[in-house]
Amino acid sequence: MPQHTGSAPLPEVPVLSEEVREALARKRPVVALESTIIAHGLPRPRNLAVGMELEALVRAEGAVPATIAVVDGVAYAGLGKEQLERIASGEGVRKLGHRDLAPALATGATGATTVSATAFLAARAGLRVFATGGLGGVHREYARTQDESADLALLARTRITVVCAGVKSILDVPATLQRLETLGVGVLGFGTERFPGFYLASSGEPVDWTVHRPEEVAAVMAAQDALGGAESALLVANPVPEAEQLDPQLHDRVLAEALAECHERGITGQAVTPFLLGHLVRATGGASLEANLAAVRGNVRLGARIAGAWAARR
Repeated sequence: MPQHTGSAPLPEVPVLSEEVREALARKRPVVALESTIIAHGLPRPRNLAVGMELEALVRAEGAVPATIAVVDGVAYAGLGKEQLERIASGEGVRKLGHRDLAPALATGATGATTVSATAFLAARAGLRVFATGGLGGVHREYARTQDESADLALLARTRITVVCAGVKSILDVPATLQRLETLGVGVLGFGTERFPGFYLASSGEPVDWTVHRPEEVAAVMAAQDALGGAESALLVANPVPEAEQLDPQLHDRVLAEALAECHERGITGQAVTPFLLGHLVRATGGASLEANLAAVRGNVRLGARIAGAWAARR
């Protein structure tokens, strides 16, 4: 495994692909995409096909995709075909949050970036829009476990617009919304007055602000900059279409079963989320995975349109 020595300078962080660099220089719209869905969120070989599909969706909307990952100790914004295939292979590909980036770069590791790491690297590259599936948040039984995703604190200090389908429904959604308010992270419902429920079009929780057009989102982004203050993120909560959501009754029943099994088996910490998500996929016959992908596709399309509106303002 290649390693960077203490005396050797690191390359720029992140290294921009030629396509992304040219787009930024010409002030064309660019959309950041995470890579954990490719490396850890989908079975092979479908994961590579989905990664390429999401990039194609961005291009179809007139924007440039910037899939973010770390390969051999180098952080990239914009992956070539071989790099994308490397991340999709899963062989030795770690899951990298924001806190893991420095060790990964220093030791020459290869890893897929989560929401926190992707948002950090995207903002550092000068990208303003990031499209993903669902965010992490406050876990159930937080009072006992103190378990909260690193996504929230990172977004509180990173100026980027994140298009998502809410937070993962296995989490404590009301507590997560309260935490986002405390951290000063703005939330917009896109075409909805209810916060999305990831697999579901609605979590049942209200949002304070609703917008209906990408240009409105870009106007809020501009107002953020004009106000100054904390460099916090803006969340655009975009619900999965009702026709493509997971059946709500099936969702609630299977999730309750998964939570009970998790408690019985004593599964805690970082093992909770993958266990619950895996149980949902198996118990719904893959329907939860299809709802997840429907949400991601919609978020990627909307992210590209918002990036276009933002570029037009500039």
